[in-house]
Amino acid sequence: MRYWTVLFDLDGTLLDTIDDLGAAVNHALALRGLPLHTREEYKMMVGTGIRNLNRLSLPENLSGDDALLDACLKDFLEYYTSHIDVNTRPYPGMPELLKELSDKGVKLAVTSNKFQAGTEHLMREFFPGIGFVAILGNRPGAPLKPDPAIVREVLSLSGSPKEKAVLVGDSATDIATAANGGIASIGVGWGFRPLSELSGAGAIALTPADLRDLLLD
Repeated sequence: MRYWTVLFDLDGTLLDTIDDLGAAVNHALALRGLPLHTREEYKMMVGTGIRNLNRLSLPENLSGDDALLDACLKDFLEYYTSHIDVNTRPYPGMPELLKELSDKGVKLAVTSNKFQAGTEHLMREFFPGIGFVAILGNRPGAPLKPDPAIVREVLSLSGSPKEKAVLVGDSATDIATAANGGIASIGVGWGFRPLSELSGAGAIALTPADLRDLLLD
């Protein structure tokens, strides 16, 4: 096999989560009479954790107000936790690809900046029956991507050398995480970010079929 271990980003790579994330942030903003944002705007805000997402959603003159941010984050979490899977769906072909990889003995991991409970919830719901060596989200004391700690953790758990591991993601953050961790990267073209963000990737997959070819053939 070309790779022994494949690390997947979650939001924008395995799952289209943007509508539920955006609805939750807009809920917190609407409670305060603040301007709301569109789906396309939220695509450029996600990827660096929910606290940063909520900060980016605030008007620039309020983005430094930590008390306001804390209040928005609390309302966001309450809403998002109970609406996390209303519109969220796997990208077509991804459940089948993960099953094929697993059946062929490839070790799979999820490496996300989404909070841990939300990451685990969505993986249980949308990818049941698939074994993962690790499902890692934003946890207390764990640095966010692009810090390479999450790569090192997966490599330790999987027993794979760096040259047999690859990170698949849709953003510059994912590509930088792979580079910082000393592993290969594949950028996917169906996610939240423009292809221009993926220029540093080792390869680009425009469809899940492309990704399969890069991982297995």
